[in-house]
Amino acid sequence: MTTSERRGYQQICGQNGMMMVVACDQRGGMRKVLADTPDAQARIDEATLGVVKAGVVRNLANKASCVLLDAVCAVPGVVDQGVLGRDTGLLVGLDASGWGTDAAGYRISQLVPGVDARRVRALGGTGAKLMVYLRPDRPEANAVNLGIIRDCIADFGAEDLLLVVEILTYQLEGESDDDYRAAFPGLIVESARIAVGLGAKVLKLPYPGTPEACAAISDICGSVPWAVLSAGVDHATFIGQVETAMQNGASGVIAGRALWKDCISLDAEIQRDRLETIASARLREIQGVLDRYAGRA
Repeated sequence: MTTSERRGYQQICGQNGMMMVVACDQRGGMRKVLADTPDAQARIDEATLGVVKAGVVRNLANKASCVLLDAVCAVPGVVDQGVLGRDTGLLVGLDASGWGTDAAGYRISQLVPGVDARRVRALGGTGAKLMVYLRPDRPEANAVNLGIIRDCIADFGAEDLLLVVEILTYQLEGESDDDYRAAFPGLIVESARIAVGLGAKVLKLPYPGTPEACAAISDICGSVPWAVLSAGVDHATFIGQVETAMQNGASGVIAGRALWKDCISLDAEIQRDRLETIASARLREIQGVLDRYAGRA
């Protein structure tokens, strides 16, 4: 990392030197949590979603070292309205909600228009997060998405601003559940290899399924820190994944739904109570795991 990137990385980590980022840059996924039907979800506009996210920042994320937010409905509002704590880092999500597909049915990652490194800096961001989909076992699936990674790394490098690269993989049409489950650890390990090879400085990855896969990722990453994401699993499952990932070289957590999916609500009072009790207790438990690895970074 450059000096500027390293300073940004320090600011998304806690005093224990580990990343503890609350992710709430989701839009479509958050709407699905807030409402049961497609019609009800469609009625949740960006302004309403922004209010919900501000509540997550105020009652949960300000207790972490950093929050990940989108520039569609959350930023700059939480900054301009004084909601975001002065000691809480800010990562701005670059990816648009959902994905496109090419003629062969492979996923094409999409970005929010106009949100580049210069815009992230103007929004007060400590850095940004880019999410792309990869299938390392299908080279023909990845050309566009690899180009997105290269372009964003170059853009943020020119601006000397921290960029976290998130890689997700996905099940192909016609691929059985068993086959995908068996391939998953290798897909995440090889995705990490690709991202590091392209020059990523910090990675955000799904739990790859096994301690051995976590260790393989850490070997590939070397000095490049990686954080494990929650992928919407329940907290009890996620806390075990965090422990295993940290035991095998991970450098922290970037978690969203595992913390707040059963706590957010369109009723502000209900949401506040749940975030202050249920979600905050989960956050403290994760921080406790990370504290045991203090000084390793």
